[in-house]
Amino acid sequence: MVLNLGIIGTNSITNVFVDAALESKLYAVKAVYSRTIEKAQAFGEPYGADVFETDLTAFAQHPEIDVVYIASPNSLHFEQAVEIMKNGKHVIVEKPMFSNPTEWKIAAETAKENNVFMFDAARHIHEENFKRVKEEIKNIEHIQGANLTYMKYSSRYDNVLNGEEPNIFSLKFSGGALADLGVYVVYAAIDWFGVPQSAHYFAQKISTGVDGKGTIIFRYPTFDVTMQTGKIASSYLPSEIYGLNKTISLDGVTGISTIDVIDRKAGLKDNIAKPTQKSPMIEEAVDFADVINHPNDEKALKNYQEWLELSRNVNQVLYDLRADAGIIYLADKK
Repeated sequence: MVLNLGIIGTNSITNVFVDAALESKLYAVKAVYSRTIEKAQAFGEPYGADVFETDLTAFAQHPEIDVVYIASPNSLHFEQAVEIMKNGKHVIVEKPMFSNPTEWKIAAETAKENNVFMFDAARHIHEENFKRVKEEIKNIEHIQGANLTYMKYSSRYDNVLNGEEPNIFSLKFSGGALADLGVYVVYAAIDWFGVPQSAHYFAQKISTGVDGKGTIIFRYPTFDVTMQTGKIASSYLPSEIYGLNKTISLDGVTGISTIDVIDRKAGLKDNIAKPTQKSPMIEEAVDFADVINHPNDEKALKNYQEWLELSRNVNQVLYDLRADAGIIYLADKK
């Protein structure tokens, strides 16, 4: 079944998702919600959309929409997702899904009550090479630790330096480095190693009050995972997972194209990565459609429950990390 897709948020990441959705041939773009009709039409018409709304309730109630992709500013995700799900539609919510565990719990209850699915659009966990790393970790005896890095300078930091406050660097809009890029390394660590015993975030705050960059440390019973993230500098370091005799070296935690397995004892190095997809979000788009189109399939439901549990754990840990660093969103005070 081809799913009629509604869109909230007309930024560049939305183009990437819509292109992937259309390439999968499992979706058709039907409707766009935006602050102005002109903006909605400018985004949606090239994709064949014919419904344009500036009223969220009218958009949520439209009978021809099956699933809505939400890529609005982070603080708006919760209200929009709940409204959509109350009207019987599935949601795909860009990471970070919600601002805090309270929002996550209410949204999950709303999904269950209305018999719809709620997907966290953490695309990398659906990628084949991400899964290959997870399997290869099982072959490492006596894991000694890991270093994971995702740090990329944001052009919008230039606005901050000019005295402005873009959404992505605003406490009001649930922004900051941890929410925008740190979520990728946190997702990777929890999916690959489980929920840590303790988690700490050493954040470097900027003038707007959010974290511009920082270091995260997860403590497990016998090893630590150290993560670097940031939006006010760029890092080109590889990520590594190391044991007594084997080390896995990656060119990133998302869009992974190199997985070098280095055997210290044997003196061997083998790249086990498969070629990446041309469309970086197609794997998640296909996975989500599979669940929606097969709501009674045992395997599809098992996958969904695993993604949901992982999303809940990530959301809680992100909240704990922010609390550790003294970063409080406006959404946390409601």
